[in-house]
Amino acid sequence: MNFSALDLSADNRLLFKANSAGSGAAAQSALFIARLPDPALQQLSSFPEKMDLIDNGRMLQIRNAFGCSRLPISGGLPRQIPGFPSFAGGSPASSGRVEDMAVSADGRFLLYIDPVSAAYGNLVMLDASSGAKITVALHVERPDRIFPASWSPDSRVFVYARGGKLYYYTVNPASAPVDEKFRFIGEGTVNSVYWGRGGDFFYLRASTIYRVRAAELFARALYAGFLEIGTVAGKIPFEFSPGFDSFWIAPDARSLILSKGGRNIFYIPLDFDDYEGSGDASLPYLAVPRACLSLQVLWPSGGAITILASLPAQKTGEPPTLAWRLQGHAFVPLSAPLGSSASLSPDGTKALAWGSGGIALYDYINWKILDTISTRPAYSCVWIGNDDFAIGDDQRIERIRLGSGNSASTAGIARRDLICLSQISRFGFEDKVSGDAQPRILAQNGSSWYTTDCRSPWAEIPNPQLRAVSQVSSRYRVYLDRQSGGPYENLPMIRNIASVGTASLLPVTDRQGGLRELGLCFDLYDDAEGLPEALDALNRFGIKATFFLGGEFIRRYPAAAADIVASGHETASLFFAPIDLSDARYRIGSDFISRGLARNEDEFYRATGSELALLWHPPYYAASPEVSSAAAQAGYTTIVRSIDPLDWVSREDEIRFSLPQYSASDMVDRIMEAKKPGALVPIRLGLLPGGRVDYLFNRLNVLLDALMQEGYTVVKVSTLLEHGKE
Repeated sequence: MNFSALDLSADNRLLFKANSAGSGAAAQSALFIARLPDPALQQLSSFPEKMDLIDNGRMLQIRNAFGCSRLPISGGLPRQIPGFPSFAGGSPASSGRVEDMAVSADGRFLLYIDPVSAAYGNLVMLDASSGAKITVALHVERPDRIFPASWSPDSRVFVYARGGKLYYYTVNPASAPVDEKFRFIGEGTVNSVYWGRGGDFFYLRASTIYRVRAAELFARALYAGFLEIGTVAGKIPFEFSPGFDSFWIAPDARSLILSKGGRNIFYIPLDFDDYEGSGDASLPYLAVPRACLSLQVLWPSGGAITILASLPAQKTGEPPTLAWRLQGHAFVPLSAPLGSSASLSPDGTKALAWGSGGIALYDYINWKILDTISTRPAYSCVWIGNDDFAIGDDQRIERIRLGSGNSASTAGIARRDLICLSQISRFGFEDKVSGDAQPRILAQNGSSWYTTDCRSPWAEIPNPQLRAVSQVSSRYRVYLDRQSGGPYENLPMIRNIASVGTASLLPVTDRQGGLRELGLCFDLYDDAEGLPEALDALNRFGIKATFFLGGEFIRRYPAAAADIVASGHETASLFFAPIDLSDARYRIGSDFISRGLARNEDEFYRATGSELALLWHPPYYAASPEVSSAAAQAGYTTIVRSIDPLDWVSREDEIRFSLPQYSASDMVDRIMEAKKPGALVPIRLGLLPGGRVDYLFNRLNVLLDALMQEGYTVVKVSTLLEHGKE
């Protein structure tokens, strides 16, 4: 993160822009003002990376690299939440991704993870009005893609996951036991729970789905050890795996959509009977592309179901999202929506779709674009009413009202109101003011200019009179000081010219400087599970890594191998077959090694039209001096891991060989404890034959974020080797 465009007024107010490069998050900036000598900051713009509608539609909650703030839906400047860490409140701005949280629908309470390590933290409930905090649970996994807690629609209770188990908590402590063991629901993750519209939730365990009413949770507390949770609502014809599967319940609670592994989609009536066969055996089924990153289900009351599948960055002209509509017993393709995210209006007649190409309003029933709301990159949209919604793009957060009385097929924009500015290109102080009034703040957004007195919302003005930029007042001089380490590239410095002394405007956070590089490589033996998510995470963090590809993987997934090349990552060899070269059954000579490496080269070239780097490691890292020497004769450098995460240990290995099987989060913490500059960390992609409960690749965002926060640069193996020679 860095700072730019310092502007100091005659009355010692300092304007500046903070810029986040977007490691793991969207690149963004925000405008701040400080009233010297007070270092307290006021935020004047708010980037809508994530938006939630709260307080019965009266307030927006905005999350971004600078923290969490709130905006009145009628318009205003960002308000910080008492007790919540934020950049304006003195906490360092995030140098990585924006970690998720959960807000109650009424806006009164926030749930967030207070970190205690790279992978774990304590689950905290914050009263957003008073700043009071309650620690709900210890040693909870920090969120990767999904926050580990979920609120009820009535804001009275939430369910959270810890250590593969589900618990509940109520905002009224008198209504539930303090001891966590009496609040136990069952095995699973937050993926195992889906809240219904009436305030009850559905819990899917194994192949049985239970319907649970909140009142039952409290009555059951004393009998939690032996009383079954909820009532049986139905059965599914598969075993549910909460680490990879997800589900959505119909508004009338009579059916569900089940996603197996993120790519096999089934529509299942809850009266389905897989024992007697009384249910319809021909369940509607959809296979989405294996490269799918995420799924969304649009399911209006009494309306047609739409499935949206988000794909990785595609070639020019290809859609980032695919869509299907359930018609009868088949999923029928729809035209690709404008963006990768979508949301239904409360009455289910219209939909918003948004992404890098802008925002479009759809007639949901006919899947037809009614209006293009914005053509700028958009990040969040929320419905306020059936004809009323808020949008957040890279310039503005606006409230859009559609024409009243219009049908879905003819809806048009009737009114467009500014809520707040997202980002600002130019800014400064007003040039001339009358009397003793303070100069107002002026800001350019797109082709328009706006003004605020730091109390009122931004208002558009026709002819701005901008004062010349200055870094000097009668009392202070300001400048930017480059930093050699820490979370900031530079810092705004304040020099007191009326007396003596120079100080940083912001708290200085110590962090070791110098070159701190770490190599990251991914091993692909014979399965592509986790590859799309890994490519997506690396892309969002701006990282180029090394992928070691086995021959079996190349032969099974030539398109996946080509995707790795197209993403700009380094590709290296994992031999032509997953052979344990330390096995005494094999006679390992130089000819065997050179032929195996050459075969992998040829198969990779046939699949991708590219060449493998002259780097390899034997399958399972079973290296020996003889094997390394044989590879060197073929021109290859043998790579040796410096950290073993033990992500290759399966349940079967744990039982048969008494090997320790660490959870994915424990592996992240082990890597962070063992890391050092120059280390090489391997991550195995694909499912293990012996099975695991969770996989390290599902916690990749958490690992990358932890490395970035500690000032590490993740590089390709060849880069690490080259810099090691210097």
